[in-house]
Amino acid sequence: MDEAKRVRPNPVLWIWYAFGGRLPQRHSSWVLHDVSARTWMLRHAFRSVVQVSPGLLFLLVPGPMWIKAMALLGGVILAVWYGLAYAEFTCEHRAHKQGYELGAARRAREAAKARLTAEQEARYAAIYREEPEQ
Repeated sequence: MDEAKRVRPNPVLWIWYAFGGRLPQRHSSWVLHDVSARTWMLRHAFRSVVQVSPGLLFLLVPGPMWIKAMALLGGVILAVWYGLAYAEFTCEHRAHKQGYELGAARRAREAAKARLTAEQEARYAAIYREEPEQ
């Protein structure tokens, strides 16, 4: 993916995107990068945490702080757990909403992995597979 064509969304648009909104067309290549980069799972986990962040308002409810904190922690753990369980499907849906066909994010991840593997194999061959000098 060409980094020059990628346009990052501003913070307000990113929050909209984190909650499931569709970004303007100029951000399409960034969305594909977001759901297919090497760190796509971490990015998805962070979006899951952002989605449950309004739950922090629960701390304002009267009652013992430790009970509220434990309830909030349990909710966050469950939200991230389920978010990660369906991460691949959610990321595919995000890319599809931006106009990419279903499976585009997976194919982009596989292509990047294949490039990385080829580079690693080439480096290994250059270092360890040279013919010994006689």
